[in-house]
Amino acid sequence: MKSDEKLFRTGAIGSIIVALCCFTPLLVVFFGLVGLSAWLGWIDYILFPALGFFLLLTAYALYRRKFHPDSVCADKPEGR
Repeated sequence: MKSDEKLFRTGAIGSIIVALCCFTPLLVVFFGLVGLSAWLGWIDYILFPALGFFLLLTAYALYRRKFHPDSVCADKPEGR
């Protein structure tokens, strides 16, 4: 698998997971069930920067895919 594809997949999957935790009560319910609800006071300090990081990673991978297509292309003849 190419490094650009890995960047894109990591960014997209991370963005989806963090967005689910930010905008749904999924993480709150989970932490409440396992007895870690005291940690919920500072969870936004972690989730919002993580969401920004994964969105930037996804945008960077899309930029590389669009403006540097030769780094993704596997059909290059060898020796050139």
